[in-house]
Amino acid sequence: MTTTQTPLSLYGFLRPKPERAEEVRQILTSFVEPTRQEEGNLQYHLHKHEDGRFFLYEVWRSQEDLDRHNALPPLRAFLENVLDYLEEAPEGYFNTMLSTYPTIDPD
Repeated sequence: MTTTQTPLSLYGFLRPKPERAEEVRQILTSFVEPTRQEEGNLQYHLHKHEDGRFFLYEVWRSQEDLDRHNALPPLRAFLENVLDYLEEAPEGYFNTMLSTYPTIDPD
């Protein structure tokens, strides 16, 4: 059975401290493939902006899926100490998608 759900998007910038930029890149990169394999993850992209910031773009099937992702120990460890790595708090946005998205088949 297929169902139509309204995915959630999460996106934003992270500005690493210059001395920790490579470490932040490695940490964020290490999240990409495991996150893409998580139940409910529809998209997960990491970009490096020309000014040195990192840009994350995520799309999740549901809030429950995103909550489960955010509770994972590696991500929790990074988020609990994020200001040790960054010059400022992450600039993030969380929204419900208005554009259509392909039908999600939960099976």
